[in-house]
Amino acid sequence: MTAFQGLFSLVAATVGQPAADWLEHRVEIPQALQNFSWSPDGIHRVWLAEALNLCLFRKLVEAVPDGLRYVDEQFEDGRKVVFDHGAIRTVDWAHNGELPRGRQAFSRLLEPLGFTDVRTYPLTKLHMTGWGYRQMDLPEDIAQFFVSELHPGRLSQAFQDAVSRVVGSSRDPLSSEDLSVLQRLRATRHCSFDEALHLLPALYRAFGRQHGAVREADYRQLLSESAEMAWIATEGNSFNHLTDRVENLEGTVEEQHRRERPMKDSVEVSGSGRVMQTAYKACSVSRDLLNAEGLLEMHQVLGSFVEFIQRKIDPESGRIDLNFDSSNAQGIFKMTDSKRA
Repeated sequence: MTAFQGLFSLVAATVGQPAADWLEHRVEIPQALQNFSWSPDGIHRVWLAEALNLCLFRKLVEAVPDGLRYVDEQFEDGRKVVFDHGAIRTVDWAHNGELPRGRQAFSRLLEPLGFTDVRTYPLTKLHMTGWGYRQMDLPEDIAQFFVSELHPGRLSQAFQDAVSRVVGSSRDPLSSEDLSVLQRLRATRHCSFDEALHLLPALYRAFGRQHGAVREADYRQLLSESAEMAWIATEGNSFNHLTDRVENLEGTVEEQHRRERPMKDSVEVSGSGRVMQTAYKACSVSRDLLNAEGLLEMHQVLGSFVEFIQRKIDPESGRIDLNFDSSNAQGIFKMTDSKRA
């Protein structure tokens, strides 16, 4: 088994062989991965980082029909998507069930895979803070994670009480065995293939909803003060969006408008002028909420979406600008505001 075959065998063991085959032909795989060790006894962390990203990529496009269609269209046009970053939302709250509070639930698994929070992004208008987690072995090639925390303490007592009721039932998707392998990865940067086979599905499950049923009254209370927390109530820690890195964002936008795709009205441009972003509008999903009688009723809310980004060269470093931008992020976050739907 070659290293690249091994990579997709890991992916197949988590999301299935058809999905692994689909990913292999549609997502750009960093060739620099082959510079890192792969053997049955010792897989370098970059392989597990890439495998997780591929699995999460597939999970999101399965949830976002417009995204699946977009990736397939790129494939038909002879292009593979360049996975730039994915984004997740967490809650900075002590009453978080079995989960560590906020981003700690993810730093404990991202850091052993080689990701480091390289920069903090105040998202003041949203009562949130964001962090860019970059894979330090292959920073330009392996997709980053934009991890945000919502701070309920900045909002009303009624809001805080609703947050506690929603996330207080959260389960921890990682077992003590998973955490042990992660600790070894952190120390040695390697794990065995068998360990990777068992660990990857658990890491994959972490990017989901860990809490139980949500009361409609709580959802409405959250939505009235924070569309982002309302989104977390129904979607949990799922990928909020994934991003295709394109060479010509203007051309991409024109093409998507020509195809009559559901595009965001504007393009966000960073303060440096080097990072430009826009997105599809978030898809609509059906979610059960508990009514006043304690019965589940189906509601239409906004789910996840696909974003597009162009990164220009930073003249100081001579490399592409991998940073994010607080203003851009707050503009993009509006895509999942159910009050605007």
